[in-house]
Amino acid sequence: MNSGPEKLRKILSANIKNRRKALGISQEKLAETAGLSAQTINDIEGCRMWVSDKSIVKLAESLKVEAYQLLIPNIEIERELAASPAETLVALRQNIKKNIDEEFESVLKKGIY
Repeated sequence: MNSGPEKLRKILSANIKNRRKALGISQEKLAETAGLSAQTINDIEGCRMWVSDKSIVKLAESLKVEAYQLLIPNIEIERELAASPAETLVALRQNIKKNIDEEFESVLKKGIY
């Protein structure tokens, strides 16, 4: 199991990234609306940087959620954090295959070759 601070960074990172993608905004747009640099957003999402409580509030406002929600783990994140490296690789392979299959089906439905 990961240490406390590392686990919290991963949870924050995943929640920001997932919410940003759900809203369909880029790291650059999030940085702009939150008053942070794009590199800071990249570092947060990459678990390379922790941010102040003020920055978490700015990010939450930009992502249209309450600040505490960025720190709550979801089941998928918990599963990923608890998994062994081998289990993580298997899950990644499955997700990649699923994404490729979905994209392939989308292209076929659109008739784009």
